[in-house]
Amino acid sequence: MILNLDSNFSPFSNQETIDFQSFTFSGGEPHIKIKSFDTSKTVTITHRINSFNDLGMLCITVDALRRMDVKTINAFIPYFPAARQDRVMIPGEPLSVKVYADIINALNLNKINVFDPHSEVTPALLNNCEVIHNYKFIETALKSIGSNVKLISPDGGALKKIYKVSEYLGGVEVVECSKSRNVKDGKLSGFKVYEEDLQQMDCLIVDDICDGGFTFTGLAEELKKKNAGKLYLAISHGIFNKGFEELNKHFSKIYTTNSFNDFDNENVTVIKIEL
Repeated sequence: MILNLDSNFSPFSNQETIDFQSFTFSGGEPHIKIKSFDTSKTVTITHRINSFNDLGMLCITVDALRRMDVKTINAFIPYFPAARQDRVMIPGEPLSVKVYADIINALNLNKINVFDPHSEVTPALLNNCEVIHNYKFIETALKSIGSNVKLISPDGGALKKIYKVSEYLGGVEVVECSKSRNVKDGKLSGFKVYEEDLQQMDCLIVDDICDGGFTFTGLAEELKKKNAGKLYLAISHGIFNKGFEELNKHFSKIYTTNSFNDFDNENVTVIKIEL
């Protein structure tokens, strides 16, 4: 049985869902009241965790299910929070991904599915974690674009995952790129494309997260200098906190999923996660 804490996110089809009421007290605390169901069955909770309150809702939901005597509880967290904060760069920073993982591990869940985690750190920290890869998402995007497309790795961190995508797709060509980041202020510079002439080939940049988007606008300018054709962007977890105005100047189409939020923009194709 499925308990979708976000009513707009229902990745499991053809499965019975559990009814509930949820609200937030005036003091800011989330609360839930789950209606009666067959508690002998396995329950999978789905939730898009975009804040500590969302994490709190997951925690109290697990507690409520335990008190209803549910024995087996799974969770699907498509975008794992703080996954980018998977190392301490300077003194005084937290290892945030471990903080979230420790809290979720304390729930003693039977299984946790995560979609395209930022790095191998997240599944290493999470107990009973199973990764859902981005392969089918990228395959769907490529089918929409057409043939003769190069996959673009925006930096060294994405390279290993993109080669796995390429292998799944039968060997789509990969172009390696890089950038420099100031660890103190986070500013990016020094974008490089390690191919001299892209021969007007269409290019699909593949990455797991787009926040402000400066990585991709900066890289798009360098790709055009290397004679790229049309540019496309495929992002597993779209945050897009600065909107799409600048990105739309560079990319013919942006592909993302509904792992973090829902979007309505004529240049953005949202490929819903379906399990």
